[in-house]
Amino acid sequence: VQLQASGGGLAQTGGSLSLSCTASTRTFSGYGMGWFRQAPGKEREFVAAVMWSGGSTYYADSVKGRFTISRDNAKFAVYLQMNALKPEDTAVYYCAVRSSYLPLTSFSRGIMDYWGKGTQVTVSS
Repeated sequence: VQLQASGGGLAQTGGSLSLSCTASTRTFSGYGMGWFRQAPGKEREFVAAVMWSGGSTYYADSVKGRFTISRDNAKFAVYLQMNALKPEDTAVYYCAVRSSYLPLTSFSRGIMDYWGKGTQVTVSS
């Protein structure tokens, strides 16, 4: 499975950006998908996750209420709508797929099976 993330860019504080991630294969059978990010000099951190079946979601406390993750089963895609952006949201954002069962709250551990190339999000103050 190859994942292609897009939609990053530059935004001002308080602005919005939307990220997309599409799986390359029609035989995709992921259990859930997640977004992670890594800022310069920092470790990768969990942002949000969504279950492929049912659509349950889980967010990091730092983005709860500002970011919304969603998926489109027909398009094998996952999205991240980012509102009320802050300079500390600046990072490279990665989408990832989990193929087998994992409690949604454990997605934050970053134990994913496939990772996409990142897309840069920069928020200016």
